Amino acid sequence: MENFSEFENNNVPQKSTGEIISHAFDLYKGVFLYALLAMIVYTAGSFLIQIFSGFDSQALAEDVRAGDGDVDFWAIPGVWLYSGLSGFFGLLLAPLYVGFIYVTNKYHFQQKIEFSDLFIGYRQNFLNIVIYALLSGIILGISFALCFFPGFFVLPFFMLGYPILLFENASATEAISKSFNIAKENYGLFLGTSILALLISLSGIFLCIVGIIFTAMFMLVAMYSLYCAYCGKPRQLEFKS
Repeated sequence: MENFSEFENNNVPQKSTGEIISHAFDLYKGVFLYALLAMIVYTAGSFLIQIFSGFDSQALAEDVRAGDGDVDFWAIPGVWLYSGLSGFFGLLLAPLYVGFIYVTNKYHFQQKIEFSDLFIGYRQNFLNIVIYALLSGIILGISFALCFFPGFFVLPFFMLGYPILLFENASATEAISKSFNIAKENYGLFLGTSILALLISLSGIFLCIVGIIFTAMFMLVAMYSLYCAYCGKPRQLEFKS
């Protein structure tokens, strides 16, 4: 059974993009190994799905380079199975991302981190986390599919969802509603923070592509720092057997 108690520590960033990103960067350095572990799980799972589905991404890349840009992606053998399994796997990983936010919170307040902390999302609020991941994924997916740029303007509304699901044990719809309302009232700052955090998360692509493994999880830490700035000190989660 879980219960909550307020932290006495008031170490939260100021409400500015620079302060929030700086706060997130300082935290990310401390939890980097956990970020790397989570990305290894993601990469290994994606690799196994590719093998099982028979989808050949290298062949696709060669066709794109050799073709005229009219490659029929959905006609490639295994692509439907690969897409379906990847989507399902992505939903199952959402609680792991919430767990990484929890690890970040424990590091922030200098608490002892245990390996099992990374999987807290599978023990608490699991169903709502998965539903939230599905709903936000659909909305963001459609937004980025519309000439890509609309996705940047929709992303800020989902920056607080995962922390709200974790620290407030909210439902998926409550997390979306609260995140949307806070972002709407502070849209400029949320927009700047989300774009900058996204660019930092994707910066690993320029490090021989595989560098994304080292930077991708920064976005989650930025979400946590943004939550601290606008929702105050996160409440401590204590579990009793």
